[in-house]
Amino acid sequence: MTRLLVSIGLFSVLSTALLYLAGVDIVQTLSPQGCRMSWMSPSYVLQSAFDLQWSPLAKRYSLWLYREVGWEPNELHGSPVLFIPGNAGSSHQVRSIASSATRQFYTSPYQLSSEFSSSLYKPLDFFTLEFNEDLSAFHGPTLDAEKNYASAAVAYILTLYPSNTTITVLGHSMGGIVASALLPHPNISAIITMSTPHTLPPARFDRRVDTIYAENQVRLADDPTPILSLCGGATDLMVPSESCILPSEGELVYRRSVFTSALEGSWTGVGHREMVWCHQVRWRVARAALELQVASTPSERGAVLDTWIRDGHRLSPAISLGSDILDLNIEPAHEVVAAGQRLLVRDPRGSRMYFLPMPARTSKFVLYVSRGSILSISPRAAIPLSVSVFLCGGEATCTPLHPTSLKLVPSPVPGLPFPVPREGADESEGVVVFEADAVVGEAVAVKVENGDGRGWVVGEFIPANIVTSEVGMFGILFSTVSISLPEDTLYSQISFPILLSSSLIVYQLTPVSVPEKSCKDVLLSPILQHTSHPSETHYYPLHPSARPILLHSHASGPFISRPARGFTLTIFSSGENACNINRLKIRFSWWGTLGRWGVRYGTAAASWSVGVVALVIFHAWSLTDASGRTPSVSLALSHFAHQRLPQLLFLSLAISFLPLPSGFWLGNVGELFLVPLAPLLLLIVTGLVCLTWGMLTVLVSLFNKVTSVFRKPREDTGSRTNALLSMALVCLLIFILVPWQVAFLGCYVYHFYTCVARLPRTPDASPASPSTPVTADMTPVGNGAPPTRLVAELSVQSQHEYLLLLMTWLLPLAAPILAVWVRTLATAGIMARWDADHNVFCVAPFLVAVEFASVGGSLFQRPFSGIYAFSPRWGMLVLAAVAFLVGPRSTYLVFEVASVVVGIPVLLRLASWDLLGRSQCL
Repeated sequence: MTRLLVSIGLFSVLSTALLYLAGVDIVQTLSPQGCRMSWMSPSYVLQSAFDLQWSPLAKRYSLWLYREVGWEPNELHGSPVLFIPGNAGSSHQVRSIASSATRQFYTSPYQLSSEFSSSLYKPLDFFTLEFNEDLSAFHGPTLDAEKNYASAAVAYILTLYPSNTTITVLGHSMGGIVASALLPHPNISAIITMSTPHTLPPARFDRRVDTIYAENQVRLADDPTPILSLCGGATDLMVPSESCILPSEGELVYRRSVFTSALEGSWTGVGHREMVWCHQVRWRVARAALELQVASTPSERGAVLDTWIRDGHRLSPAISLGSDILDLNIEPAHEVVAAGQRLLVRDPRGSRMYFLPMPARTSKFVLYVSRGSILSISPRAAIPLSVSVFLCGGEATCTPLHPTSLKLVPSPVPGLPFPVPREGADESEGVVVFEADAVVGEAVAVKVENGDGRGWVVGEFIPANIVTSEVGMFGILFSTVSISLPEDTLYSQISFPILLSSSLIVYQLTPVSVPEKSCKDVLLSPILQHTSHPSETHYYPLHPSARPILLHSHASGPFISRPARGFTLTIFSSGENACNINRLKIRFSWWGTLGRWGVRYGTAAASWSVGVVALVIFHAWSLTDASGRTPSVSLALSHFAHQRLPQLLFLSLAISFLPLPSGFWLGNVGELFLVPLAPLLLLIVTGLVCLTWGMLTVLVSLFNKVTSVFRKPREDTGSRTNALLSMALVCLLIFILVPWQVAFLGCYVYHFYTCVARLPRTPDASPASPSTPVTADMTPVGNGAPPTRLVAELSVQSQHEYLLLLMTWLLPLAAPILAVWVRTLATAGIMARWDADHNVFCVAPFLVAVEFASVGGSLFQRPFSGIYAFSPRWGMLVLAAVAFLVGPRSTYLVFEVASVVVGIPVLLRLASWDLLGRSQCL
């Protein structure tokens, strides 16, 4: 290879390693996880009555009933819940949530909790499906099979209960897609999905998966069944969390997306598998399932979900201001706080009312309550402290003040990491934040009740203004932006309306304190709230000793939507010049950003590599049509790198400027800042193609030397009856038994052996050497040229190698489905044939093409060039266009088009053989 090819290859290796290391590192640096392990005493009762009479898949899958050993009987005694596992998931994943539901319903074995003493409540019967860890994310027919079995399971479960019984469905990962596919169903009360990619399949190798997603989009838009999606954020490396956000959130149908980083009481990113056992998440899911059984309408069920799985972005419907009116003449004596002063109540005892006169100008009122409650919002196991807020007018009466925001925020301990590794937050932690915008009146009355010496209350009027920074993406790219903060305030907001909020971008924020001051003595050390989407919020401790904060977002992502702009930073603190933070520095984070790119463009790299190979083959095929000689792959790659690659880099930049739909190109809809991604990816995939060819060259040469000792000379014969019979048998097997991916793998192995067996032995320098002088049509000349007798043989061998290189890069597109079939065959045996893809036309062209190669023929030869007015080499341009434009979003299209592109010259060869009456091809 030339120095340029070697350089591009090294660049590709280093870039790939850097992207991998950055991607792995983001779990700890971008969104560390803080979850307590959950414990249980599980047992599973097989539902043997759910047999073949209910579903033909009963031999392959099974249905189980979970029971907490020692806490409840094995008999059915409550309301049904169905858990659907995801890709490679297990029925046993239900145990954490089911155990929490049991131990919340009972205080001890068989002892009912006082919270559920009403006759309306019943314990939950958790049913769970066992899919034998099928790889449903890669294969549409497998998803269909799971949907059909789950639908039959719901019908069976409902027969075990009274006719008006409803069932709650929980789905993890791809199990959430299966759960959504069960709709419409009159007896499904609600669906809770966990780490489910609702809008974009995590693997796009099968057309049927896209069809299922399209059908689900219709259900998500119209079906009245409440659906809530829990998302793990950047900690989830298996599913890009921007695809976890439900596509429609409105008032007509209940659709909510909640990130665990904002989930009250959780405040942490949660990994994909950890989502089902993270205690801070599972107990809230279990509690919501317990409460759903007493809700009878979709609106009531939505209210339950908003109450127990809430992120504070919306006021829960369960919050009621009441109709109480304070009469200051009969209420206990109140304490007046001087105008402009802050309300500060440490260790409150008993009941007392505080009167805060309104400032001269309209402002925001902010109130914090530690460990207590405002209205119905409080930490779990809160202390008796209760606070009410009233707006007082001209008369001696006050009415309840309506909050614009009422939520629970974390209160991390200064000096400790947040979230605490393997611990996270405690249910009793947190500070309730009450916000009321544009307060107009004479005063605000704060009523503090049931104080027992614990907790504290802080409140103040804040000027209703937001600090706005107009910095843009290119302004922050190579410089640091400094933002000054107001001094000694409870609440401040900073808006960045121009900066991108995309899953591809990460910023680094550093708090500045001069001089440093300890945060240990303050009531609430500063907490930074980063909000980039109505469903996504992240919290970070803000003190000088904390690690740099990496701000990231899932407000938008490639192939989903146009990159969103704007985010807001909100700082909560108890004042007291807390930690003396007076400035924030924000800059672009290259390392964090690199970590986001690799996991989102893996399939794009595979698709674009096929595009590069197609362009290389197109050029070589053009020379073959012109001169009858085919340049070696090394020479063609060298020519591509020197001549075509610079042109393609400029072309990729130009295309990236176009506002293409999100499903095309790299899915960034012409966003200017993300334009350089295209040439960078093109350089990386070109290097990968060069490295792949280098590895194939070494392997072919090595196997040739090893097998030459045992291999006998092969004589080509004109009769290929046996070959035709073999291909017919293979096609029959594909049609009735095995997926076509198995046949493609066999084709690849067979063609690899053909390249090994037919490798010419050159006495001196090989024409494949890039150092050999070449003519304008890349034909070797001079002393480096091969003997005349080898020219034709070398040309045909090169054509075989082009096909080998193309099939090598098509193999990753077929391998995932092949893995699904092997995995299913190992667990389900003969039943696996019902899930195989039997489209014989996807592989038939390759079957014939490799047979051509095995007898010395090739698709590049020109026996029909004088008969047909066009050359099938133009199909390679079509393949390249598809691979670059739509392949990253719909990878399966690349293989389908490749089959057609290879199939056209195959048909022309067969027609040429028939018309000319010769057997040079078969």
